[in-house]
Amino acid sequence: MPRVVSLFLPRWPTDRLRRKLGDASPSSEAPLVLAGRLGRRRSVTALDANAQSLGVSIGMAVAKAQALVPGLVVLDADPAADREGLDKLSLWALQRISPVVAADPPDGLMIDTTGADHLHGGEAAMLETMVEKFAQSGVDARAAVADTWGAAHAAARYMRLRTVIVPAGESKAVLLPLPLAALRLEVETVAALHTLGFETIRDLIDQPRPPLTLRFGPEIERRIDQALGVIGEPVDPIRSPELVEVRRVFGEPIGAAETIARYTAKLVEALCKELEQRGAGARRLDLLFHRVDNTMQFVRVGMARPVRDPRRLTRLLCDKIETVDPGFGIEIMVLVAIETEPLREQQAISSLIEAPEADVSDLIDVLANRIGENRICRFVPAQSDVPERSVARVSALSPETGATWDGEWPRPPRLLTRPEPIETMALLPDHPPAWFTWRGVRRRVRRADGPERIRGEWWKRDAELTTVRDYFRVEDETGERYWLFRSGDGEHAESGSHRWFLHGIFG
Repeated sequence: MPRVVSLFLPRWPTDRLRRKLGDASPSSEAPLVLAGRLGRRRSVTALDANAQSLGVSIGMAVAKAQALVPGLVVLDADPAADREGLDKLSLWALQRISPVVAADPPDGLMIDTTGADHLHGGEAAMLETMVEKFAQSGVDARAAVADTWGAAHAAARYMRLRTVIVPAGESKAVLLPLPLAALRLEVETVAALHTLGFETIRDLIDQPRPPLTLRFGPEIERRIDQALGVIGEPVDPIRSPELVEVRRVFGEPIGAAETIARYTAKLVEALCKELEQRGAGARRLDLLFHRVDNTMQFVRVGMARPVRDPRRLTRLLCDKIETVDPGFGIEIMVLVAIETEPLREQQAISSLIEAPEADVSDLIDVLANRIGENRICRFVPAQSDVPERSVARVSALSPETGATWDGEWPRPPRLLTRPEPIETMALLPDHPPAWFTWRGVRRRVRRADGPERIRGEWWKRDAELTTVRDYFRVEDETGERYWLFRSGDGEHAESGSHRWFLHGIFG
């Protein structure tokens, strides 16, 4: 089942302009609108949230908006720059999310994530990450994923939620209560339908098609069928001229897995020759399949290090051919090196004494492409006194920096993702517990060492200004050792809840 993400940027023109102007941008509290020509008058073409909250709307005459909102900041709209900015965002999404990305002017992106969501931790995590990335750059965004471009487009714009996941096969149920404009109809068509008494998609979707087609043309029927997945919607994915790309066009469509694998090997050979001429290696490859029904399938593989070995790249791509549905046949195959890095030839070890260095990058590539890049990593020290913040995840083959964990107190090799509450009893507030119950099992403490007091990082959050944790290493009667802490100093309520938690397990 195809899955499509619509990324909606409701304030894109004003957000883009503020980012471009930087320090010279108007105050974030000042209402801002962009003005352009709509017919013969100068009208508002885009606005920020402040201006909208004060009653300004798109299409309003600029003179009326200035009279309504004193101090309104009016700047000239630049549709060409807005479209260019969307194309740049599309290239960003192309490299990080999916091989099939297209701009959806004037304020969005379309991303085909079929088979790619597991690489990002699932659809919910993928959408949240995308929206958060844009928020960090000062761009307001909403995202929705559905079976079709039309359904995702409607959900992102008219359900007014930060992220929306439309379950597979339920696009129609989600579309029914939405307004007619969610079908991407022309403004004049929507106005005429309102005159006839149609307000929502539910009012329109089961109406006889011939009368509507006779009066409004084929647009209404086409948009409804596209939103429901009855007919396909062609997508022209964006491509950068800087990308290394090779393609193969077939006189007769192909569909057998063996044939696809054979031509995949030929495309890899051609791509590696091009990479060799540029002195580069591939870090990320996309193999796109254009089917005869005007739809597209793709596979994406990533490498921990730049690679230019045809056998290795072919094996990684062929491992994913089983996920490709050729449909009625594939007429074009395109192989693109989305991400490349300089790759220089290295001298092989020629000494009979010196042992070759083990290269595990091939194994890491195979595992990462099967279970997801985010699940193959190394843990390295991070500068923080709080235990759960003192560990950072980096790429499995990131170079060693020599950093170590500072401090004289030992840390458990297994640190729980979140401290788990326990039931316990201590003789005095600053004494270790005499026993504790964790996950339904009561354990009597035989030995203990502590406390080690760790204070909150007050320079990061005001809430941590007075927080305290007292950690103890304890050993139970079976010889198992645990890392426990009390939240608070045992005296002052503002220092913590004074509850006990288990945070780690020693070997």
